[in-house]
Amino acid sequence: MKRKLLTIALLTTAMAMNAALKIDRIDPTDWYVGMKNPSLQLMVYGKDVSKAEVKTDYPGVRIDSIVRLDSPNYLLVYLNLSGAQPGEMTLNFSGKKVKYQLKRRDKRGDEHMGFTNADVLYMLMPDRFASGKTDNDQIKGMMPYKNDRSQPSLRHGGDLEGIRQHLDYFKQLGVTALWFTPVLENNSPDNGGNSTYHGYATTDYYKVDPRFGTNEEYRRLTDEAHGKGLKVVMDMIFNHCGFDHPWIKDMPSHDWLNQPQWLEKSGGTPKPNEDYLQTSYKLTPVVDPYASKIDTKETVEGWFVPTMPDLNQHNPHVMTYLIQNSIWWIETVGIDGIRMDTYPYAFADGMARWMKELNDEYPNFNTVGETWVTEPAYTAAWQKDSKVAKANSHLKTVMDFSFYDKINQAKNEETDDWWQGMNRIYNNFVYDYLYPNPESVMAFIDNHDTDRFLGNGRDTLALKQALALLLTVKRIPQIYYGTEILMNGTKQVTDGNVRKDFPGGFPGDKRNAFTAEGRTQAENAMFNWLSRLLHWRQGNEVVTKGTMTQFIPMKGVYAINRSYNGKNVLVVINGKKSEATFTAARYAEVVPQGTVARDVTSGHKYDISHDFKLRPRQTLVLEY
Repeated sequence: MKRKLLTIALLTTAMAMNAALKIDRIDPTDWYVGMKNPSLQLMVYGKDVSKAEVKTDYPGVRIDSIVRLDSPNYLLVYLNLSGAQPGEMTLNFSGKKVKYQLKRRDKRGDEHMGFTNADVLYMLMPDRFASGKTDNDQIKGMMPYKNDRSQPSLRHGGDLEGIRQHLDYFKQLGVTALWFTPVLENNSPDNGGNSTYHGYATTDYYKVDPRFGTNEEYRRLTDEAHGKGLKVVMDMIFNHCGFDHPWIKDMPSHDWLNQPQWLEKSGGTPKPNEDYLQTSYKLTPVVDPYASKIDTKETVEGWFVPTMPDLNQHNPHVMTYLIQNSIWWIETVGIDGIRMDTYPYAFADGMARWMKELNDEYPNFNTVGETWVTEPAYTAAWQKDSKVAKANSHLKTVMDFSFYDKINQAKNEETDDWWQGMNRIYNNFVYDYLYPNPESVMAFIDNHDTDRFLGNGRDTLALKQALALLLTVKRIPQIYYGTEILMNGTKQVTDGNVRKDFPGGFPGDKRNAFTAEGRTQAENAMFNWLSRLLHWRQGNEVVTKGTMTQFIPMKGVYAINRSYNGKNVLVVINGKKSEATFTAARYAEVVPQGTVARDVTSGHKYDISHDFKLRPRQTLVLEY
């Protein structure tokens, strides 16, 4: 009798639990079969879900482990899909049945082709580029915010549809890949005159911010970009999330974040107290052989800002979640590359695990990491297979902040015979021996985090020199939106001044710079010059595969030669504000007698086996 009563009691308890159990969400929202790594982590959200027992009888799927975290409202279920086929799987949570979709992949992992040095990336901010529709300007149910284009740090209303409507513009310009700043949900409230329009405070890793569009619109944009020969690079952030992510109000485990203890004293608000640790923003301790523990801790465990909680990549469950998220976007949207924000701020071993898994699954994919130190030795240590690194990062592409730094110094200097002007560029490339693969280094002259190259002026001669070098040296080039129409600005007052709206991208704009008619004479001149250079670069194996020979700047003249299969490109820069002489004898080793070369930007021909005069700050891109 007692046994019968106990059985009834257990059944009653189970039924009550089943009735009360509510599964609010599962991440990833669906998954794909046929991966090299058959393991799948499901993060299940729901009140008291950690108490649930989990079962499934889907063919080819087994439950490897269940992880119950500190919070009762999360449950990690690790599945093995090694024998699974596409279909709808039923997951049983203590009698609560949930359907979960296993999908067929569009193509194999090795068929995903990433960006290379044959590409030119065009970097843009969705909020500031173009608005394709207005019904997503105000989304009900989101944290308080407003669109106000007169305020540089509030939202302006750009979206994915606006980008899609201008795909032909990118083709006309001649770029081959688009890098958007993050498009994932940033559901944080405006803070005075500031907002998260930039996208770097993620609150949902599986959802496009509805102000930008939907996941389906993201896929449509990517598909149409591919149809026009354009690749799409997705900006991701593994170092931190947004303060309004569900993980912050209800932390899955005590070690989900770095330095979380201050949150208790702050009352759950981003108001720093004595326990708060902010990053020093100094990235050198992570490679410094003499680094102190406190310096290293401040770099990698300190929060970027109080509203961006620092994720703990040493927690294997956190890292698995992030790794799967990147794979999900590759499979779901078909992106062609990833740009990883704040790369050295995260724990290097966790990030190396991510890159190793991604490279194993997608050997021809590419990821570029933001490595913001202006010394080549630092940057080279982060590239895959580096001989100077403590451990292999497995990161194929790094960002050349040294080139950015040197070109922005050189533009304001006269080139002498030692250190100034174009000597800085020469000395940047001298250290390419440190890189395992210089051709997989991304170079740029400005981006969304820097002053624009033009500053508050419009020195087109300096800009042409910078762009000519950027597009012909042994690098993957990236240009920043609006450079082609002389957009300028500095960060002196606010970052928003280097992230202005593209003219013509928004309803009510007085002119449309997407068209020749809407551009000024000077803007058209720059657009046409750059477009000629970009189209000439497409498929040009001399630039993408050729050997590189540079000549020490002499009497103000700097030259770089690229050579491949009997064809040559010679870039000649006059780094002085006065006339200079191209002295042919100095370049005889790459220029045979009687050589007549054509400048690809003007069509003019030059006999480069004889001396000739260069105008002040003149730039030539000569092919022969």
